Amino acid sequence: MKKYKVITLCGSTRFKDEFMKVQKELTLKGNIVISVGLFGHSGDSEVWENMDEGTLTKTKEMLDDMHKRKIDMADEIYVINVNGYIGDSTKPEIEYALEHGKKVNYLENTN
Repeated sequence: MKKYKVITLCGSTRFKDEFMKVQKELTLKGNIVISVGLFGHSGDSEVWENMDEGTLTKTKEMLDDMHKRKIDMADEIYVINVNGYIGDSTKPEIEYALEHGKKVNYLENTN
């Protein structure tokens, strides 16, 4: 059995189309791709609709923690940074990946 690189996608969920495009491209290049579980900023709004503030906060914390576990499982991360945008949730994910020796690639150059 071949060894496949595992890549976790990170970035704002407002970029759903870009997530889907990159996921397909990386998969067709022979990678195992781990993505977000839902797109809270672009299409999965029903997830948040009836949550009180406390539940919303706990759910957001859980999703952030789960994404760090996805980074743990990966060889590297790929940041979906459309127009250079890196949000408040993605910044700590990049820092976490770097602290744990993961390679970080970006959709768009960060220079």
